Amino acid sequence: MPDGRDILREWQNAMQAIASAARGAAGQSELPKALLTPMQRQLELLQEVVDRERRLQAEIAGHLLDPFDAVFDLLEESGKTFRAQAEALEEASAALGQTAQLMQTQAEIYDSTIRALRGPAAVARRVAGAEPRKRGADGAET
Repeated sequence: MPDGRDILREWQNAMQAIASAARGAAGQSELPKALLTPMQRQLELLQEVVDRERRLQAEIAGHLLDPFDAVFDLLEESGKTFRAQAEALEEASAALGQTAQLMQTQAEIYDSTIRALRGPAAVARRVAGAEPRKRGADGAET
């Protein structure tokens, strides 16, 4: 494909051919035919210029829009990362909830064990004739 300077040169040659044909065929019936070929070439060259202009505009527009596509790609990846973090936090939250329930159950078992052991200990104190333990401010024996 010829470059821009070649197209310009060809266009100038076509224009010169038209002018030469017009001068050489002055007064002849062959003038329209002599002008037709260079004019067709001129139209072809003009069409090629228009096509190149369109391709160049499309290429420039693509380059101008590339940064926007990159930003959209980054935003899309950020959204995926946020979703993954949210899922991880939900899982961590569920695990912490389960841990809290287990600790609550352990505390209840611990309290039940103490109550279960205090009863026989109090009976053993009475049987042994020892004084009962005094209760603290919270009602528990001390």
